Amino acid sequence: MLWGFPVDRVVERQTGELEALTEVAKALVAPLELPELLEAVMRTITRVLEQAEIGAIMLWEPAAGVFRPAAAFGYDLDVLKTIGLRAGESITGKVFDEGRARLLSAPEDVSRAMDDMRPFNRQVMARSLGSQALPQSAVAAPISAGSQRFGVLILESLDGARQFTEERLPFVQTLADLVAIAMERERLEVRADAVREAHQAERMRSEVMAALSHELRMPLATIKGYATALLMDELGWDEAKRQEFLRLIEEACDDMEGMIHDILDSSLIEVEQLGLELEPVRLPHLAREVAAEPFLPRNGIRRAGPGGPAAEMQRRSQPHHLVVDFAADFPIVHADPRWIKQVLRNILDNAVKYSPEGGLIVIHGETRLSDVVISVADQGIGISSEDLIPLFEKYFRVRSVSTLHVPGTGLGLPIARAIVEAHGGRIWVESKVGEGTTIFFSLPRQRPDEERP
Repeated sequence: MLWGFPVDRVVERQTGELEALTEVAKALVAPLELPELLEAVMRTITRVLEQAEIGAIMLWEPAAGVFRPAAAFGYDLDVLKTIGLRAGESITGKVFDEGRARLLSAPEDVSRAMDDMRPFNRQVMARSLGSQALPQSAVAAPISAGSQRFGVLILESLDGARQFTEERLPFVQTLADLVAIAMERERLEVRADAVREAHQAERMRSEVMAALSHELRMPLATIKGYATALLMDELGWDEAKRQEFLRLIEEACDDMEGMIHDILDSSLIEVEQLGLELEPVRLPHLAREVAAEPFLPRNGIRRAGPGGPAAEMQRRSQPHHLVVDFAADFPIVHADPRWIKQVLRNILDNAVKYSPEGGLIVIHGETRLSDVVISVADQGIGISSEDLIPLFEKYFRVRSVSTLHVPGTGLGLPIARAIVEAHGGRIWVESKVGEGTTIFFSLPRQRPDEERP
């Protein structure tokens, strides 16, 4: 006998506890997410503690000012998650405030500790347990690491013949401490991730500002240079040369205006202010309108000059030949025509800029069962496989010797992606270096409120 207990019983209990702690320790070093780890802890407890018929890990949510369950056994966790224990309420609140493990060895002790539980929480507990019966005994331990308090581990017995005893307190507290270690590790990892993300965001912000400043300086330098030249009367520019300088200044202004519009559109998307106004749209008509309009400043392309849109289009189509290819019975889709035009402009802008030698650009429409697919194919320089993945990320620009002097912000395709996805579609690209690029985007054939299972 040892302190009133048979030696073999004590050894058996201690062996079981050691095995349980070993299992929990293994879970701590395993690549498990926190919810999985907490569930593993609860499963281990049910195997080792025969008194523990029900139990929960209740975590404190400072923002809400309540305790909520993160893991449980013996309860319906989905139902139990609707409970919200206030500070100091029931066994959980009292143990959290006291900061030490507590044993409630008799039904009357449990009842007294639960006297202040609000009626709604009592109802939730009964529903999640499937019974109105109160626990016959309970043991609870605070989950804390240093000054950081996370919550409470609470274990309860429904069978009066299997009550918790004092010698179980150190083991339950050790389990709670292991849970606290996992919680603290998670907290520190989240903080480290937040710091890394903040540093990365700051670095990206600096790089973006540097890139945008560089891109905006290029047209500014053009404007400044040619405007200064025009002001030098002593050089005696003839009218043809003056007109050429003015046209170059206008193009540089259009480049800047296009970049600024892209930045503003991107800002609208970031604050979720896209503002779609869906209406029946004939995409072939929309595509022909975009193909026929002058190169707009939003695209970093020239406005119509003195010769009007037709003359401008003639200049535009000298190196590039645009073809719009849609079937006569192409279906009407519900979309925002203003934003879909912007998608087409941004994709066409890329097709033109990255096929500097000209060639054929085809806007093609294809009908599928539940959506339509629009593609814009060029015969340009193409995109390498490593550049395809980040192509739709903000500020990313394909870099090659042939594109070093192509103006832009790297926002055109990310904006197009955001618009297409807001419509319920998707956008993707296929390309081969030296052979050209095709960008596809899909749009649903039905309005979202017309969709059927």
